[in-house]
Amino acid sequence: MDRFEKIAERFPGAGTLVKGLQILEILDEIGRPATSTELLSATGLPKATFYRLLGALTEFGYVRHDPRLKTYALGHRLIELASKSMASFDLRSAAESEVLRLSGELNETVSLAVLEGDRIIYVDVRRPSNPLAIGVEIGRELPALASASGHAILSAMPPHRVNGMIGGLSADEQSSLLADFAISRARGYSLAHSRSLDGVVVIAVPVNGPPGMGHGAIVVTALASRLPYERRHVIGRDLMEAARRVMGNIGSAPVSITPNPRRTAHVEEGLECLSAAGAIVGEGPVWDAREGLLHWVDVAAPAFHCYDPKRGEDQMIQAPYLVSAVLPAAGNAMVAVTQNGLERYDPVTGKLQTIFDPEAHMPSNRFNDAKTDPAGRVWTGSMSLDASMPSGSLYRFDSVTDAKAVDGGFQVSNGLDWSPDGRVFYFTDTALGIVFAYDFDGATGALSNRRSFLTFDPADGKPDGLCVDSEGNLWVAIWDGWRVACYAPDGSLKREIDLPVPRPTSCCFGGADLKRLFITSASIRLPASVLEEAPLSGALFAIDVDVAGQPVREVAL
Repeated sequence: MDRFEKIAERFPGAGTLVKGLQILEILDEIGRPATSTELLSATGLPKATFYRLLGALTEFGYVRHDPRLKTYALGHRLIELASKSMASFDLRSAAESEVLRLSGELNETVSLAVLEGDRIIYVDVRRPSNPLAIGVEIGRELPALASASGHAILSAMPPHRVNGMIGGLSADEQSSLLADFAISRARGYSLAHSRSLDGVVVIAVPVNGPPGMGHGAIVVTALASRLPYERRHVIGRDLMEAARRVMGNIGSAPVSITPNPRRTAHVEEGLECLSAAGAIVGEGPVWDAREGLLHWVDVAAPAFHCYDPKRGEDQMIQAPYLVSAVLPAAGNAMVAVTQNGLERYDPVTGKLQTIFDPEAHMPSNRFNDAKTDPAGRVWTGSMSLDASMPSGSLYRFDSVTDAKAVDGGFQVSNGLDWSPDGRVFYFTDTALGIVFAYDFDGATGALSNRRSFLTFDPADGKPDGLCVDSEGNLWVAIWDGWRVACYAPDGSLKREIDLPVPRPTSCCFGGADLKRLFITSASIRLPASVLEEAPLSGALFAIDVDVAGQPVREVAL
């Protein structure tokens, strides 16, 4: 007896209904339009009964008939019912189990806040028995623009919706809020001190359902003294995993935060951890031969880092908004590529001064990796804040106040560098898993003949930052690949450096002889279970290699 017969036996009088549902189930299992002969054979129903049921299902729109091809498929009425069913869910019931679980595991107050107009309302609050847990009342309302939970929700909303809410604010207030939203969107969660409760930190991640279901956020509210800096980011990543499960259950696109499994327990001999910085997105390492220092950034902290090999110390300066690279410039100066384009950067004070922003009209984009070509021109790529859209472009700065988009349609613009003879330019789109090669004209900076130089299977990781050594070999950091790989100029694999972290992000050559390879890494979107296996995620590493890198060129000012 099959399952349909068992159901019909359990519910006397429902036999005909069960037979009709059987047809729909079989159409779903086949997964394509099927002929009536196929369906009749699969159901095992009497011919007359089958055709009566099929006719009725077609008449009601549950089955669609194609008279030309003589096939049947699931009909539009099922889509309409599914949409109404999804709309009947509310975020509170969808997120309830995750809110309850998180409160128990974290031993802190966990809530669900939803957006209503320009305010957020706490619709579910779970406070554990911990006497130090913060009390939050169900029904509590706060202005969306003045709360971390509101910022989390707004960071995930389309720019036109956000602009409609902040349009009445001053230009400075708008700029500050957009910077906060950009950071939240880039790392996937908001982190801020409560504006209404002293000494309290709020961590929130957006949860968005299908149309009509609204916008919300899962929120952790806790005493700042109970959550060290690194712990806050671990909780942020745990909230992202919870939000992924909630959105997956309600049919919204989940955010993947799980890296590929570690290929091997081996770690390259000679690899050193220079600084267990715990960077969210360590990026943009560059060797400054003038001072014998390594500069790098944490895109999403956001922060500037400077490692001094002589002292073995890594210093961090907090940045006011997203940063992606720092570059040595003429006259012993430094420039930075940030959320606001190209800026002058003072590594002593950390002050920034905007020079030029070629994407000032695109607040939902940010810049990523950057380098200087042999002529002193800055090259950098842009990408959407959450890496979800192919809105990125590759820019060439012919001067620090004149930039031109020379290619576009990139989703995650990343590593770039030139061959030693200056005739080939390499550029990465991490989302596509491709390192492109172009013919390069050093005199004009013109690119031509774009082609795929390296293509990666996602199961092996994705190419991130890269650098080219003095023999033309490409050294590529493999995101979610637990390694840095070296490729010859013909694309053949020469060497792999196994790392103890899943998400190496970039690499560069440095040291007196340029034979020391520095490697940055990320901890972003890694849940606690992965961090237990890879506690050095976000660290700065180094290893000595046999072939020297190329000297770093200064930006022409």
